[in-house]
Amino acid sequence: MENEEQIEQYFKEIKNICDNISKENIDKTIELLFDAWKNDNQVFFCGNGGSAGTATHFMCDLFKVTTVEDKKRFKAYCLNDNIPLMTALINDEGFDNLFIEQLKNLYRKGDVLICLSVHGGSGKDKAGLWSQNLMKAIDYVKKNGGKTLGFAGFDGGAMKDFCDVCIVVPFNATPHVEAFHVVLQHLIAFRLKEKIINYKD
Repeated sequence: MENEEQIEQYFKEIKNICDNISKENIDKTIELLFDAWKNDNQVFFCGNGGSAGTATHFMCDLFKVTTVEDKKRFKAYCLNDNIPLMTALINDEGFDNLFIEQLKNLYRKGDVLICLSVHGGSGKDKAGLWSQNLMKAIDYVKKNGGKTLGFAGFDGGAMKDFCDVCIVVPFNATPHVEAFHVVLQHLIAFRLKEKIINYKD
Protein backbone atom coordinates (compact mmCIF):
# COMPACT_ATOMS: atom_id res chain seq x y z
CA MET A 1 0.00 0.00 0.00
CA GLU A 2 1.48 3.33 -1.05
CA ASN A 3 -0.08 5.15 1.91
CA GLU A 4 1.08 2.71 4.58
CA GLU A 5 4.30 4.54 5.45
CA GLN A 6 2.52 7.87 5.89
CA ILE A 7 -0.23 6.29 7.98
CA GLU A 8 2.33 4.67 10.26
CA GLN A 9 4.25 7.94 10.59
CA TYR A 10 1.10 9.88 11.51
CA PHE A 11 0.21 7.36 14.23
CA LYS A 12 3.76 7.55 15.61
CA GLU A 13 3.47 11.32 15.80
CA ILE A 14 0.14 11.10 17.62
CA LYS A 15 1.68 8.67 20.11
CA ASN A 16 4.52 11.13 20.63
CA ILE A 17 1.96 13.80 21.53
CA CYS A 18 0.29 11.44 24.01
CA ASP A 19 3.65 10.72 25.65
CA ASN A 20 4.70 14.36 25.99
CA ILE A 21 1.58 16.44 26.62
CA SER A 22 1.16 17.90 30.12
CA LYS A 23 -1.14 15.60 32.07
CA GLU A 24 -0.94 18.09 34.94
CA ASN A 25 -2.54 20.83 32.84
CA ILE A 26 -5.26 18.46 31.64
CA ASP A 27 -6.00 17.64 35.28
CA LYS A 28 -6.07 21.35 36.19
CA THR A 29 -8.47 22.04 33.33
CA ILE A 30 -10.86 19.32 34.48
CA GLU A 31 -10.82 20.62 38.05
CA LEU A 32 -11.29 24.25 37.00
CA LEU A 33 -14.33 23.30 34.93
CA PHE A 34 -15.69 21.11 37.72
CA ASP A 35 -15.45 24.08 40.06
CA ALA A 36 -17.33 26.16 37.48
CA TRP A 37 -20.09 23.56 37.43
CA LYS A 38 -20.30 23.47 41.23
CA ASN A 39 -20.44 27.28 41.40
CA ASP A 40 -22.99 27.69 38.56
CA ASN A 41 -20.52 29.72 36.50
CA GLN A 42 -21.03 30.10 32.78
CA VAL A 43 -18.45 28.70 30.34
CA PHE A 44 -17.75 30.53 27.07
CA PHE A 45 -15.89 29.10 24.09
CA CYS A 46 -14.25 30.76 21.09
CA GLY A 47 -11.77 30.09 18.31
CA ASN A 48 -10.92 31.07 14.73
CA GLY A 49 -10.95 28.91 11.62
CA GLY A 50 -10.79 25.20 12.39
CA SER A 51 -10.58 26.06 16.07
CA ALA A 52 -13.98 27.75 15.77
CA GLY A 53 -15.41 24.38 14.77
CA THR A 54 -13.71 22.74 17.71
CA ALA A 55 -15.04 25.45 20.03
CA THR A 56 -18.58 24.65 18.87
CA HIS A 57 -17.99 20.92 19.29
CA PHE A 58 -16.49 21.40 22.76
CA MET A 59 -19.44 23.56 23.84
CA CYS A 60 -21.84 20.91 22.58
CA ASP A 61 -20.08 18.17 24.54
CA LEU A 62 -19.84 20.20 27.74
CA PHE A 63 -23.54 21.08 27.40
CA LYS A 64 -24.86 17.61 26.55
CA VAL A 65 -22.34 14.91 27.47
CA THR A 66 -22.17 16.09 31.08
CA THR A 67 -25.96 16.07 31.53
CA VAL A 68 -26.88 13.78 34.42
CA GLU A 69 -30.45 13.19 35.56
CA ASP A 70 -31.36 15.07 38.75
CA LYS A 71 -28.11 17.07 38.65
CA LYS A 72 -27.68 20.70 37.65
CA ARG A 73 -26.22 21.32 34.22
CA PHE A 74 -23.34 23.23 32.69
CA LYS A 75 -24.19 26.65 31.28
CA ALA A 76 -22.10 26.61 28.09
CA TYR A 77 -22.08 29.06 25.17
CA CYS A 78 -19.97 29.42 22.02
CA LEU A 79 -19.13 32.95 20.87
CA ASN A 80 -18.50 32.00 17.24
CA ASP A 81 -21.87 30.38 16.44
CA ASN A 82 -24.21 33.31 15.72
CA ILE A 83 -23.28 34.32 12.18
CA PRO A 84 -25.53 37.42 11.89
CA LEU A 85 -24.26 38.74 15.23
CA MET A 86 -20.65 37.96 14.33
CA THR A 87 -20.81 39.74 10.99
CA ALA A 88 -22.55 42.75 12.56
CA LEU A 89 -19.87 43.02 15.23
CA ILE A 90 -17.01 42.56 12.76
CA ASN A 91 -18.54 45.17 10.46
CA ASP A 92 -19.07 47.76 13.20
CA GLU A 93 -16.45 46.97 15.84
CA GLY A 94 -13.69 45.16 13.94
CA PHE A 95 -12.57 41.53 13.95
CA ASP A 96 -10.32 42.00 16.98
CA ASN A 97 -13.37 42.96 19.09
CA LEU A 98 -15.58 40.08 17.95
CA PHE A 99 -15.48 38.12 21.20
CA ILE A 100 -14.95 40.85 23.78
CA GLU A 101 -18.08 42.71 22.62
CA GLN A 102 -20.17 39.58 23.27
CA LEU A 103 -18.59 39.05 26.66
CA LYS A 104 -19.50 42.60 27.66
CA ASN A 105 -23.15 41.53 27.32
CA LEU A 106 -22.98 38.01 28.71
CA TYR A 107 -20.05 37.64 31.11
CA ARG A 108 -20.55 37.48 34.88
CA LYS A 109 -17.83 37.56 37.51
CA GLY A 110 -16.40 34.08 38.07
CA ASP A 111 -17.27 32.76 34.60
CA VAL A 112 -14.80 30.75 32.51
CA LEU A 113 -13.50 31.49 29.01
CA ILE A 114 -12.02 28.73 26.86
CA CYS A 115 -9.99 29.84 23.83
CA LEU A 116 -8.71 27.45 21.18
CA SER A 117 -5.84 28.44 18.89
CA VAL A 118 -3.30 26.34 17.03
CA HIS A 119 -0.57 28.95 17.56
CA GLY A 120 -1.79 30.06 20.98
CA GLY A 121 -3.08 33.46 19.91
CA SER A 122 0.27 34.55 18.45
CA GLY A 123 -1.00 35.81 15.12
CA LYS A 124 -0.47 39.56 15.30
CA ASP A 125 2.84 39.58 13.44
CA LYS A 126 1.71 37.14 10.74
CA ALA A 127 -1.97 37.90 10.18
CA GLY A 128 -2.80 41.36 11.41
CA LEU A 129 -5.47 41.21 14.08
CA TRP A 130 -6.41 37.59 13.36
CA SER A 131 -5.76 36.11 16.82
CA GLN A 132 -6.05 39.29 18.84
CA ASN A 133 -9.79 38.73 19.25
CA LEU A 134 -8.85 35.81 21.51
CA MET A 135 -6.24 37.76 23.45
CA LYS A 136 -8.61 40.69 24.04
CA ALA A 137 -11.27 38.30 25.31
CA ILE A 138 -8.82 36.60 27.67
CA ASP A 139 -7.64 39.95 29.00
CA TYR A 140 -11.23 41.10 29.60
CA VAL A 141 -12.14 37.98 31.59
CA LYS A 142 -8.94 38.08 33.66
CA LYS A 143 -9.51 41.75 34.52
CA ASN A 144 -13.08 41.04 35.57
CA GLY A 145 -12.60 38.17 38.00
CA GLY A 146 -12.93 35.16 35.73
CA LYS A 147 -10.86 32.14 34.77
CA THR A 148 -9.25 31.50 31.40
CA LEU A 149 -8.36 28.20 29.74
CA GLY A 150 -6.27 27.90 26.61
CA PHE A 151 -5.90 25.04 24.12
CA ALA A 152 -2.87 25.64 21.92
CA GLY A 153 -0.16 23.89 19.93
CA PHE A 154 3.39 24.49 18.71
CA ASP A 155 5.14 26.42 21.55
CA GLY A 156 1.90 27.56 23.18
CA GLY A 157 2.16 31.13 21.94
CA ALA A 158 0.93 34.03 24.03
CA MET A 159 -1.84 31.96 25.61
CA LYS A 160 0.65 29.66 27.33
CA ASP A 161 1.70 32.37 29.77
CA PHE A 162 -1.46 34.52 29.76
CA CYS A 163 -4.18 31.95 30.52
CA ASP A 164 -4.74 30.54 33.99
CA VAL A 165 -4.23 27.08 32.48
CA CYS A 166 -3.12 26.29 28.93
CA ILE A 167 -2.93 22.80 27.46
CA VAL A 168 -0.31 22.84 24.72
CA VAL A 169 -0.28 20.07 22.14
CA PRO A 170 3.51 19.72 21.75
CA PHE A 171 3.71 19.38 17.99
CA ASN A 172 4.48 21.79 15.15
CA ALA A 173 1.78 20.85 12.66
CA THR A 174 -1.73 22.28 12.45
CA PRO A 175 -3.53 18.99 11.59
CA HIS A 176 -2.08 17.24 14.62
CA VAL A 177 -2.88 20.13 16.97
CA GLU A 178 -6.46 20.54 15.78
CA ALA A 179 -7.09 16.80 15.85
CA PHE A 180 -5.71 16.42 19.36
CA HIS A 181 -7.79 19.32 20.67
CA VAL A 182 -10.82 17.18 19.81
CA VAL A 183 -9.30 14.22 21.65
CA LEU A 184 -8.81 16.45 24.69
CA GLN A 185 -12.33 17.85 24.65
CA HIS A 186 -13.80 14.35 24.64
CA LEU A 187 -11.53 13.24 27.47
CA ILE A 188 -12.43 16.31 29.53
CA ALA A 189 -16.18 16.17 28.91
CA PHE A 190 -16.53 12.48 29.73
CA ARG A 191 -14.33 12.79 32.81
CA LEU A 192 -16.49 15.69 34.01
CA LYS A 193 -19.59 13.56 33.55
CA GLU A 194 -18.07 10.88 35.80
CA LYS A 195 -17.25 13.49 38.44
CA ILE A 196 -20.77 14.91 38.30
CA ILE A 197 -22.30 11.44 38.66
CA ASN A 198 -20.20 10.76 41.76
CA TYR A 199 -20.55 14.23 43.32
CA LYS A 200 -22.36 14.38 46.66
CA ASP A 201 -23.84 17.76 47.63
